[in-house]
Amino acid sequence: MSDQQHLYLVDGSSYIFRAYHRLPPLTNPKGTPVGAVYGYTTMLWKLADDLDTASGPTHLAVILDKDSKSFRNDIYPEYKANRPEPPEDLRPQFPLIRDATRAFSLPCIEEAGLEADDLIASYAREAQRQGWNVTIVSSDKDLMQLVGEENGARIDMLDTMKSARIYIEEVEEKFGVKPELVGDVLALMGDSVDNIPGIYGVGPKTASKLIAEHGSLTAALDQAPDMKKSKLKERLIEGREDAELSRVLVTLKEDCDLPQPIEEMKLEGIPSEPLAAFLEEHGFTSLLKRLGAGSGSPDRPNNLHPEKADKAGDAGDADGNRQPLPEMPRVDRSAYETVQTMDRLEDWVSRASAAQFVAVDTETSSLDAMQADLVGVSLALGPNDACYIPLAHGGNDLLSEKPEQIGLDDALAALKPLLANDAVLKIFQNGKYDLNVLARYGIEVAPIEDTMVMSFNLDAGRGEGMGGGHGMDELSERHLGHTPLSFKDVCGTGKKAIPFGEVPLDRATEYAAEDADVTWRLYQMLKPRLSEEGGTRIHERVDRPLIPVVAGMEREGIKVDRARLAKLSEEFATKTAELEGEIHEIAGEEFSVGSPKQLGEILFDKMGFKGGKKGKSGAYSTDQSTLEKLSSDPEAAEITKKVLEWRHLSKLKSTYTDALQAQINPNTGRVHTSYSLVGAQTGRLSSTDPNLQNIPIRTDIGRTIREAFVPEEGNTLLAADYSQIELRLAAHMADVDTLKDAFANGEDIHARTATEMFGEVTRDTRARAKTINFAILYGISRWGLAGRLEVEPDEAQDMIDTYFKRFPGIQRYITETLQTVGERGYSETLFGRKTWFPRIKSKNQAERQGSERAAINAPIQGTSADIIKRAMARMLPALRDAGLNEVRMLLQVHDELVFELPEGDVEKASPIIERVMAEAALPAVTLDVPLAIDIGTGPSWDAAH
Repeated sequence: MSDQQHLYLVDGSSYIFRAYHRLPPLTNPKGTPVGAVYGYTTMLWKLADDLDTASGPTHLAVILDKDSKSFRNDIYPEYKANRPEPPEDLRPQFPLIRDATRAFSLPCIEEAGLEADDLIASYAREAQRQGWNVTIVSSDKDLMQLVGEENGARIDMLDTMKSARIYIEEVEEKFGVKPELVGDVLALMGDSVDNIPGIYGVGPKTASKLIAEHGSLTAALDQAPDMKKSKLKERLIEGREDAELSRVLVTLKEDCDLPQPIEEMKLEGIPSEPLAAFLEEHGFTSLLKRLGAGSGSPDRPNNLHPEKADKAGDAGDADGNRQPLPEMPRVDRSAYETVQTMDRLEDWVSRASAAQFVAVDTETSSLDAMQADLVGVSLALGPNDACYIPLAHGGNDLLSEKPEQIGLDDALAALKPLLANDAVLKIFQNGKYDLNVLARYGIEVAPIEDTMVMSFNLDAGRGEGMGGGHGMDELSERHLGHTPLSFKDVCGTGKKAIPFGEVPLDRATEYAAEDADVTWRLYQMLKPRLSEEGGTRIHERVDRPLIPVVAGMEREGIKVDRARLAKLSEEFATKTAELEGEIHEIAGEEFSVGSPKQLGEILFDKMGFKGGKKGKSGAYSTDQSTLEKLSSDPEAAEITKKVLEWRHLSKLKSTYTDALQAQINPNTGRVHTSYSLVGAQTGRLSSTDPNLQNIPIRTDIGRTIREAFVPEEGNTLLAADYSQIELRLAAHMADVDTLKDAFANGEDIHARTATEMFGEVTRDTRARAKTINFAILYGISRWGLAGRLEVEPDEAQDMIDTYFKRFPGIQRYITETLQTVGERGYSETLFGRKTWFPRIKSKNQAERQGSERAAINAPIQGTSADIIKRAMARMLPALRDAGLNEVRMLLQVHDELVFELPEGDVEKASPIIERVMAEAALPAVTLDVPLAIDIGTGPSWDAAH
């Protein structure tokens, strides 16, 4: 080990906010908010522990902001004026975060009037002058100015969220200039977050180009008068003072007095005290157990305060752990084996068969499961007991040297009996992808388990948007305290990226075997929680059986008529060109209709229409809602309606008629969408690449796209759609006798509602009743309903009040649902699917009301999703039992299933499909209302729908 000292400077402020947004609200035994404290503690523990056991760091300190004001505010009072005040529940956590840092016996440094960045810069330069290496733990772009080497002492950065080192090459890749010129780029482009003005209209790319070409900010500004006439020239000349001011603001102060000598920052591991006392005081019991066990990185929280958790429904627990976690050794990539001979592969297959469960992962050449080539397979039988079986490594050149590896056919022949063995459980993470890849090689895998789906069944909605996803890396960090190697770690990025098949075997083994190892560990963590936390019912009865079904649908795909799509693209192009000309004529000049900025200038500056609002960028908002409001102005209606139509046609062309042609699989001639089993927290499937669930069906133009979805010759398409299923479920779940009777008698439910609401059924009252029926189930406000019905808010409120009087069960359902979610922290479907709402008690009104609206609808929409999933899982077995082996289930779109079948099978298949869908809830749930199914057939999806 080198004698050179290595100082790590942690940007603590970024850790605090990252921790705050990572976890939902938590409280300690005294009722004090500690969510950010907990997150910060786990992050700091992991960092300190990892660094202490690594070979380089010798010293470490955490640098914090003392307050929100600094000397920069004296220079420019508006500095950081746009930043909102810290959330109310975060403020009391700031002193506790300082306590947490000191509990680790780590220096916690802050100074009034200085920002953390200035202290970091001063410490970094002082350490560098003394010949120390420095690593700044942050991804802050301002700190990138410091990166570089002087007299053999290096300053770099570490982004812990991405496990990425940032040095000169990475800075140049981001900014296009060397680190010492980053401040010049920042001065030109400004920063809306810190309210640094920069020069209006100069973005990152332009700023980088100017500095790279001219060598400095001053040179670029000096050369501006000699530039040829352009808006950029004008802006550089007019904005010179702002740019020079901005350069002062972004310049780091590198000569601050140092509150503590760097020699006192020696890193000597995590001491038991005073850390144990701190963890005990705040109820961080699982971390306390880890400390007592002498383990390194902490894990996720148990209920922080059981008494409060009983009352709060554990709403604040970010990860839902209600039991001790199994202890596991740290991930050791050096323990993994590269399997290169049949003898070793057969040994692994034998051991996996004896163990009766094995974690499996595949490495491929593409993210498209329908076209990807298999590059290798990894297996895991326990923590650090994992291997990688390379199958297609080496260059594409026939003359290139290939490493020793088992032949593809021989390896698959050895693996196939294991993967098909009913007595061996195969555990995957996002296994649908692996099933489809292996199926193309003639291997059907069963039985299976999927840790991604298990996580979703336990924690859907928990920490949504705050690191609460269900991908392997997120689950590993959250549950195991371990950051796996990323794909770019081994394959690189950009022009330097290489295919996985060209990764050296030792590195490929570390990456691939780790995926299987982590999947095995996650299964051990999540499986006990299913029974402990009531997730077994939804997992075993609904989601787990669906995995191979959805994989099969993806492999089936659906045929699209390329010629029809091409013709539509031509028609849309012609129509958008016509509209563009008409828009230009109305505007009196040519401009880019697709440019929100130019459109805003035309509408609000040139044409003078009212209602224009500028955003932080200085451009007017021209989003959908703005244009729709503007179209109610008779003077603005002509141009805005044409712009809206232009946008609609342009989107249909780019998103569907053009894109679908490119997405036709060359091997199958069909389009294969990918369904996400965890895409919507209520349990609905979502569709991507391409998204076939958002094709508009309410306009004639949108429906023409569905006409391009066709069957193979001799077949027909059949669409089976649940009729008003959410209203039917609402009638059952809210126990509304009036609605139940209407459905039982086959009445028009919207007409019945119109009668109850308005005393008569006309075209207008039925349309209003239909809007109200669905809007109420989504927790709509008086203002939202007023907007939809184009009435005053008071009139909309009267309608809501009348609705609740006529159907009191609905209001009772809403009240009880919100009360239950407030107490438990989650809603629940009739089949036991939980959707968590961690912000249901937020002090932020918008967050709270958004959670409340979602919570009202989640049990109904979630139950609807559960029912169609149960129908899908039962469908093909029922059809096969009837001898209908050629009926294929192709698509699921919300409440609709699309099939392709021989024309002669329609009469026999239709009643079976209808029966399976109608009885899908049974026997688990008996509904008080019948489920009605509409079935149509035709030569296209549109004709069948």
